[in-house]
Amino acid sequence: MDQYCILGRIGEGAHGIVFKAKHVETGEIVALKKVALRRLEDGIPNQALREIKALQEIEDNQYVVQLKAVFPHGAGFVLAFEFMLSDLAEVVRHAQRPLAPAQVKSYLQMLLKGVAFCHANNIVHRDLKPANLLISASGQLKIADFGLARVFSPDGSRLYTHQVATRAVGCIMGELLNGSPLFPGENDIEQLCCVLRILGTPSPQVWPEITELPDYNKISFKEQAPVPLEEVLPDASPQALDLLGQFLLYPPRQRILASQALLHQYFFTAPLPAHPSELPIPQRPGGPAPKAHPGPPHVHEFHVDQPLEESLLNPELIRPFIPEG
Repeated sequence: MDQYCILGRIGEGAHGIVFKAKHVETGEIVALKKVALRRLEDGIPNQALREIKALQEIEDNQYVVQLKAVFPHGAGFVLAFEFMLSDLAEVVRHAQRPLAPAQVKSYLQMLLKGVAFCHANNIVHRDLKPANLLISASGQLKIADFGLARVFSPDGSRLYTHQVATRAVGCIMGELLNGSPLFPGENDIEQLCCVLRILGTPSPQVWPEITELPDYNKISFKEQAPVPLEEVLPDASPQALDLLGQFLLYPPRQRILASQALLHQYFFTAPLPAHPSELPIPQRPGGPAPKAHPGPPHVHEFHVDQPLEESLLNPELIRPFIPEG
């Protein structure tokens, strides 16, 4: 830790506190996640090991947060990540109005590129949610927090626990379009009710593999028909609703892949995805106000309350932009 100077506290996760810090020699700003071991004999927590393993398994990618170093510290250890200014949850929370369609497309496109990259490297994240999608000072979105991640076997030979609760890409897309979660449950049962209310009650006819789930038939719900997505999100475009519908399918094998979703017409119809520099970048709570992206200097200011003679456009200001002839 001697090589870093702590600048402040960012937040606290399940297995440690995250600090903003600066490398003493290089001046590089990083995020330090300090993981404490309650008892030395317990060893390193599984979630921390999974995060380290997952990030070490994949090479650097612009849509996945970079793990820069791991080193021991006291009765624990520290993970050093590239510093990110905020996260997507903060973006949605502080939005004055629903995000513009071009902004939603941009965030979703970056998320899908990160997910496609992870899946191509046999990494399944299992904890995708807006708070784990970090935003850089330049507007870049990166997937973070691989504490529940797994290296999976493409041939399906490995078994995984079914007790993992997380939002998937379709849920995140719906939240961006809606400005709030589509399925805002506070516990498992309430969450299921929210899903069934919109997607309808699943049946073996719609989802044949449902009968193979470990807890199938332990609880029953009344039959409900699905609600058309255009009624749930009346302001969304037909292309957006088509892609969302391919995400929000009960049978996992029928859902669209991240790599396929990137080729969907949604991303190639107007408005096109916004450039990251055009996206909102809120600060984390307690941070200084974000600086606006620099633009071209204003040579002349115009105001409606100025006298007419002071508001007339000087032709010399636009002459360089008028083609000759």
